[in-house]
Amino acid sequence: MNEMTVEDWQAMLLAISKRIGAQAEGLNQLDSALGDGDHGRSVSAAFAAAVQSIESLDQPSMSGMWMMTARTLMNRMGGASGALFGTFFLKGAGLMKGKDRLAKADMNTVLQAGLAGVKGRGKAEIGDKTMVDALEPAVAAFCASDAYGAAWQKAARAARRGAESTAGMLARHGRAKFIGERARGHQDAGAVSIALMFEAIDAYWEGKANGET
Repeated sequence: MNEMTVEDWQAMLLAISKRIGAQAEGLNQLDSALGDGDHGRSVSAAFAAAVQSIESLDQPSMSGMWMMTARTLMNRMGGASGALFGTFFLKGAGLMKGKDRLAKADMNTVLQAGLAGVKGRGKAEIGDKTMVDALEPAVAAFCASDAYGAAWQKAARAARRGAESTAGMLARHGRAKFIGERARGHQDAGAVSIALMFEAIDAYWEGKANGET
């Protein structure tokens, strides 16, 4: 239970796609207050496409699947969100070459690299009302735990708290930075998507521990 396999990631990506797809309209509503109002539609379509892309691989590998996920998210989402979500997976893919199983310590490194890539590309920090507000605490919580099960659970909770905290923030990036005080009271859609992603993984891992997957 303290290793991640190729089969685990296939199942986890499907879980992410289903959870985000189920919340697509809510994500659109969040985004409509701060941006174009299409975040839910674009992120759900991109993850669904990533699932299909991975299923089409003849010999899926961990690095290959993460690379395919990165490319699909970049191509299907487009714009800043696609670049950031894609970068997260792209940075992790390079650390997985030659590995069909990832120990917990390996995943620590992968998530930290993904976070660094997102922050470097987006130039965002905690408090800027972006996906980083959910992603950074999630990665920190994950790395602070020794076992996958507890780590995903703590990461999911930290990501949700981080996403909820964006409601009280002013935006410093993207179109939302131009609406000033009107941004308060609205959670950032990208941060909420990150919370949904970690919650989906946590639910999968809990089901695996209970023999349900």
